[in-house]
This record gives sequence, C-alpha cells and structure tokens, in this order.
Amino acid sequence: MPSTTAARAVPARRDLLMLGIETSCDDTAAAVVRGDGEILSQVVSSQADLLARYGGVAPKMAEEAHALVIDQVVQKALDDAKLSESDLSAVAVTIGPGLSLCLRVGVHKARQVAKAFGLPIVGVHHMEAHALVSRLVNKDLDFPFLALLISGGHNLLVLARGLGQYIQLGTTIDDAIGEAYDKSARWLGLDIRKGGGPALEELALEGDPNAVKFKVPMRQHKDCNFSYAGLKTQVRLAIESKNLCTEDVPISSALEEDRQSRANIAASFQRVAVLHLEERCQRAVEWALKMEPSIKYFVVSGGVASNKYVRTRLNQVAENNGLQLVSPPPSLCTDNGVMIAWTGIEHFVVGRFEDPPADDEPDDMQVWHDCRNNELRPRDMILVMLPLAALNYYS
Repeated sequence: MPSTTAARAVPARRDLLMLGIETSCDDTAAAVVRGDGEILSQVVSSQADLLARYGGVAPKMAEEAHALVIDQVVQKALDDAKLSESDLSAVAVTIGPGLSLCLRVGVHKARQVAKAFGLPIVGVHHMEAHALVSRLVNKDLDFPFLALLISGGHNLLVLARGLGQYIQLGTTIDDAIGEAYDKSARWLGLDIRKGGGPALEELALEGDPNAVKFKVPMRQHKDCNFSYAGLKTQVRLAIESKNLCTEDVPISSALEEDRQSRANIAASFQRVAVLHLEERCQRAVEWALKMEPSIKYFVVSGGVASNKYVRTRLNQVAENNGLQLVSPPPSLCTDNGVMIAWTGIEHFVVGRFEDPPADDEPDDMQVWHDCRNNELRPRDMILVMLPLAALNYYS
C-alpha cells in the first residue's frame, strides 16, 4: 500500500525535477519544473475547436482528445526541458476535482511513467495548485494568505494557513463566474474559440457598463458565497428583450446598432459580475484579517484571473485593505502543467508522495478505481468550513 511519507531519499530542492500533468477539463498540459521554481518547459494542447463546435465541454469528446495527444504533450515537455524520464525526481498529476473521464487520462499516463522509471507520484488537488502557483511567481508569498480561485467551474475563497491547510470562507452556490462569462459570450454570438471570457471582455470594451441595469447577486446575504445563475438569466432576458438574433447572426456579421447592443450587455454584465466578486472579497478580507492579522497578500488565480478588468478591480480591493495583490501571469492562470508540477514539489519536499506503482498494478481501469478510492489521493487540501457561530461573529 502506498504511504503518505515514503521511505526514500529526497534530493536537495534545487536538484528536484518534477513532471506535472494536467487533464482535468479541456486542455492537455504538461510541464517540467525545477525545485527552485525554474520552469524548464510548459506545453498545452488546446481543445478550443471542440469547445466552439459543441458550445462547451463535451466530456466524452474531451476524454478522446486528451487520449490522442497526451503522449506527445508529455514527450514535448521532456524534450523542451532537454530531459528524459530517467532524469526526473517524481511525477505530479491532477486527480481532482474535474471531469472523471478527463482526469483518468492524465492519471493513467502519470502512472505509466512512474512505474516504468521507478518514480514517486504526487496526486494534486487542482484548486490547491491554482492557489500555490502564486508562490512560484512570488517567492516572498508565505502563509497565511487569502486566496480567491475563479475559473469556469469554481469560485472559492480560502484562508491559506499552511500547505494543505485551508479555511473555506466562501464558494459558489450554483454557477461559477467563468461559467457565466462563457454562457453569456455564447448567447451574444461571440467567437469562443479562444475562450468565452476573453471574447466577452474584448467586446465589453466597446460597450456602456451602465446601459443595462442588472441586479447584483446576493446583496442580502451577509456571507462570502457567490451566485451567478441569476445573473446569467438576466443576460438571456436582456438579449431576448432587445430581439437580438445572436444565434443566427454572429458578432462578426452584426450591424453597427446590433453590435452596440451586444457590447452594452457584455459591459453591463461584466461590471455587475465583478462587482459581486468585489463585495464578497471585501467581506472575506475583513474575516481573514480578524482570524490572521498578519496576512499581507491577496492571491487571485484561476482562468478568470487572466481578465484585466477583474485584476484591476480586485487590486483596488487589496489596496483599500493594505494588502498586496498577487496574481500569476495569464499563462499560469488557466489550467497548466506548471501549477501541478510546482504543487507536487511543495508536497514532495516535505515527504508527501506515493511510492512508484508496483509492476503488477494495471494502468487501465484500475487506475481510476485507485484514484476514486483515494489510494492516489489529493494531497490533503483540507477545506474547513467556518462554523455558524463564526459566520455570525464575522458578519
């Protein structure tokens, strides 16, 4: 049975070479990172065409796309780093949360490599990786810190007290902000091959953010949770009320008046969507500083953190509270292998990894069975909910 602290020599941190593999959703990614944070390679194979064709992620199609390219992506990551598998210290791989069909492709590949070359393996929690990659970017970033993780599938506010130790201050009760961006972009007839979020952000620059009076979600709730389902409905109704034929007429073919109406909806949506973020984050900062007065940093990561408007507004929240905003560059905000490799390093250096898979362990269906039964488990990302008494106190 694998152990959380395997009895084997751990090389000096600067000599560590970690392969990271990420297949949780719609991008196949791999990277090699040195223990000191030097990124030796970073490779991403996008499924943008599939997203555009199906209007979102189709799990079975995404799994097949991962399976087609995973070997080439990992090999290119090794080639770009000028390394072979035998040079590696360990393999890190995302094993949750994510789409099960997609996750299994990455886990299968990671176990193949680990078994063939006798390498330890680190199962990585996807959201923890989004939080910790900021520690690669900013070497001064130490615990405790506040983190907002925003993507297509998640909104999460956590107080990071230590490696694997997080207090959940807020989460989405329905749809995440990235989902709202993606659906709104599709409803507006935008080209989403490069992502719905970037497409909507670009169109919003042409619009009046006060043209449509969308309601800010959850203002009556004195907590740090998020809700974007209602705002999505408001966007759909606004499109219908203006009789915009967005399904038949893409933005590239829209007349000037039509395009302006869509731009106004996009800008108004973005203003309210981000204002909701600001209000919840302000409350979270106040709670976090009461629990940990030494906090200096506010980390914002995940795919939506690539949005310049989001960064600008949340930087204002940070500055208003005497905090420094830390956000990775856009290439490290979206799903990537670097964040998986780095999180693997963080856990590996303190002895949290699994022994190489045994020679008689299968790499097909058993891989997912092992993953689901936590034999290869996420590295203890403990999300502790604040008790009701504490919520009442901090509100």
